[in-house]
Amino acid sequence: MSIYGYCRISTAKQSIDRQIRNIQAEYPTAHIVQEAYTGTSIMRPEWNKLYRILQAGDMVVFDSVSRMSRNAEEGFALYEDLYHKDICLVFLKEHHIDTETYKKALSGSIAMTGTNVDFILKGINEYLMALAKEQIKLAFEQSEKEVADLHQRTREGLLTAKLNGKQVGHRKGDGFETKKAREAKRVISTHCKAFGGTLDDAECMKLTGLARNTYYKYKRQIREEQEAAKSMRPME
Repeated sequence: MSIYGYCRISTAKQSIDRQIRNIQAEYPTAHIVQEAYTGTSIMRPEWNKLYRILQAGDMVVFDSVSRMSRNAEEGFALYEDLYHKDICLVFLKEHHIDTETYKKALSGSIAMTGTNVDFILKGINEYLMALAKEQIKLAFEQSEKEVADLHQRTREGLLTAKLNGKQVGHRKGDGFETKKAREAKRVISTHCKAFGGTLDDAECMKLTGLARNTYYKYKRQIREEQEAAKSMRPME
């Protein structure tokens, strides 16, 4: 039997580390499969690779049901498909729908007696099976609702920010500033003579290790940021 931990994040702003830690805390030997930045896409290449190699008796561990699927209907169909292939599914935040729990519910059927009472017992057994399935469906539906609610709150928050005149996201033409770029700009603003430091441009370039074009681009951005900061100060 092989144990796999499947971890997925939707955006670059999310961290996958928490999911990995949670899975490894309970299953230290699990082979971790990471799926990053899926967004709203249904394409999950790492999951597809894992799905193709799964064999009867293998186990797949998820931090939560939402990591398996954001869509309730598709999630339940996938759950049943893997269950019938004898793949053990574990959901750390929803253990009540683990396949072992589901299996116990189905195997808890009341034995037939060979009498007329069996008509009643058959109905009870069918009800218990339907109830077990309903619990699984509800878990996927709740997960889908939580994701939809989160997206709605995010849209409302962005709209409120825009109505209040706040800049949302990057302005057109702005790129994502890396940690390395921020550090280089800090050095320039601290040591360059143009900003009150003691080093000329050549010395600053050597200190930062930047190419000429990049150095002057950062220098220009620092000036623009300083001018913008001055313009936002209240008039005395």
